[in-house]
Amino acid sequence: MRVLAIDTSNLVLSVAIVEEERVLAEMTTNQQKNHSIRLMDCISELMEATGTTPEQLAGLGVAKGPGSYTGVRIGVATAKSMAWSLNLPAVGVSSLQVVAMNAVGFPGLIVPLFDARRGQVYSGAYRTEGMESVILQEKEQIILLQDWLPLLREQAKGDPILFLGEDVRLHRQAIVDGLGEQARFATPAHNHPRAAHIGYLVMRQLQDGGNPHELVPEYLQLAEAEAKWLAQKQEGFAKE
Repeated sequence: MRVLAIDTSNLVLSVAIVEEERVLAEMTTNQQKNHSIRLMDCISELMEATGTTPEQLAGLGVAKGPGSYTGVRIGVATAKSMAWSLNLPAVGVSSLQVVAMNAVGFPGLIVPLFDARRGQVYSGAYRTEGMESVILQEKEQIILLQDWLPLLREQAKGDPILFLGEDVRLHRQAIVDGLGEQARFATPAHNHPRAAHIGYLVMRQLQDGGNPHELVPEYLQLAEAEAKWLAQKQEGFAKE
């Protein structure tokens, strides 16, 4: 089984082609560049480098959010379009889980996070499942960091808590202040999502199918423009 995997949900752009036992090729960049311009070129380059034809693909996997609204939409729309045109299944996985996969084997709580501004973070808490995957322990949500840290301390039950993600550096001091020596931090190389992890996360799910029309982004919150529009709409109803 050969899978094409895509992650454009944040600043990092990652594309991979994987089989059950091998990562055939992977390309990951961490630059402020337009994913919509570069994504298809990356896919074409990896397909050519691995000698992969569309007929050899068993399906597509994509990071479906949370993350950048534009980035999430680019990845999901590309996966849906390719899957539909090639008559292939497509499966979305959490962008946070993809980062958490970098810490498979860690003997404690694994906490990926993305900055959500105004003191908030997108985050969830995971634990290792064997040496192959991670399982969710505390639901993914957008939450104030000051409210999140006490919940993590309770969930960890004395175990160390490993924080992952490019945006951890923005909140490191607050995390240390809240958790002290219980907090752990990864090297920069462990903070970036890898599309290869997406490929392996979706491989089992693809066996059960994956309707590309049912694949939708998971933002965990409305875009600011949408929130304002809904607020204005509700205000209008209240005046009627």
